[in-house]
Amino acid sequence: MKLRLVPVLLTSLLSAALLFGSFYAYRQFAVHEPLDKIVSAYEGVNHSHITINRNEVTLKLDLKPGTKLRELVQYVNTEGKSAINGRALKLDVDQHSSELLDEYWDKAMFSVAEAMESKKYTLIPAKLDGLKEQFKEYKNVTATTEIDDNNVYVSLSNGEESKFIILPRAAATMGVWNNA
Repeated sequence: MKLRLVPVLLTSLLSAALLFGSFYAYRQFAVHEPLDKIVSAYEGVNHSHITINRNEVTLKLDLKPGTKLRELVQYVNTEGKSAINGRALKLDVDQHSSELLDEYWDKAMFSVAEAMESKKYTLIPAKLDGLKEQFKEYKNVTATTEIDDNNVYVSLSNGEESKFIILPRAAATMGVWNNA
């Protein structure tokens, strides 16, 4: 039996195109698009970009000042459970910070790190509020602290400017906070 080269190559190419095309269509329309609609529908999300890998879902977010990060994570985890499908959810929040907010966080960072290390999370809001009483230039800064099973979320805002900090509760992964 003699195999003809053109029909074999054509069948192989058609099969590969069908296989990879189906995989791409499934990923786009059954996973990525529903998750994008869920994230975009949440109040306070200006823009989002979703990257889905084998082990994690990364949300690159542009948020309005005052957006509750813990509630957003909880909402995405419950509403997008089928799309996330056991993957780890990772947030990358765009910062619209100012020099004042950066300075405020720099002064609070040592106390926050101490509270995180000792697992006394209730000290974090007290330390952030204490800075406003200690330094008059921070009187208009609004500091919000939230917590869930995995992270501590700190939101700082001053009118139109905002800074969102996500601190992992797991001691092994905590180190230099490059997202601060």
